[in-house]
Amino acid sequence: MTKPQINLSFPHAWRAEILAARPMILPSRHYVYPQAVEEVERGALEIEVRTAADARQPFLATCALGFRDPIAPTGIWSTPNEHEMCAVSGGYAYIIDTTSPDRFTMIHYRPVLHVLPVVERGLLLFVGNRTILAWGRHGQAWESPKLSDEGVTLDRIDGPLLLGVGWDMFTDREVRFSLDLETGSVVRQPG
Repeated sequence: MTKPQINLSFPHAWRAEILAARPMILPSRHYVYPQAVEEVERGALEIEVRTAADARQPFLATCALGFRDPIAPTGIWSTPNEHEMCAVSGGYAYIIDTTSPDRFTMIHYRPVLHVLPVVERGLLLFVGNRTILAWGRHGQAWESPKLSDEGVTLDRIDGPLLLGVGWDMFTDREVRFSLDLETGSVVRQPG
């Protein structure tokens, strides 16, 4: 596992600290993500979270580890919704409602390979092996069609487009793609 990343590009109404280990005495508000997981303690990401409403009573978020592979990210990201926090633990991504921490969404990619804030578009992008999922202020904004048979590489954002490369198994070559950041649809896929 690599050193945790912290990216607070979006405005947020919470403060969070990644803890080196779980506290010996658990706070009264402790949440485990996902809720039904075996051996969550092994390598879990432990985060102390404070909100303006409950600044004196933080909660502990314990996020189960996905993969120990250094390619799978770990860290904290702010999201387009100032009350949501994104925690990623070894490629398992959790969107946590800090005003009601029992409400969360686990991004379905196993693993998320890259997290990219696109502040000017109000999106937090989750890159998987084959597709990209965009999270907006009100939840999932879109999910792209399949862009690759194994591995998506992002090149750059060019205005309203996300440009990248995916690998096509049938032709055994890399194929360039352009995604519309508004809809997640492929705009053009040159040959």
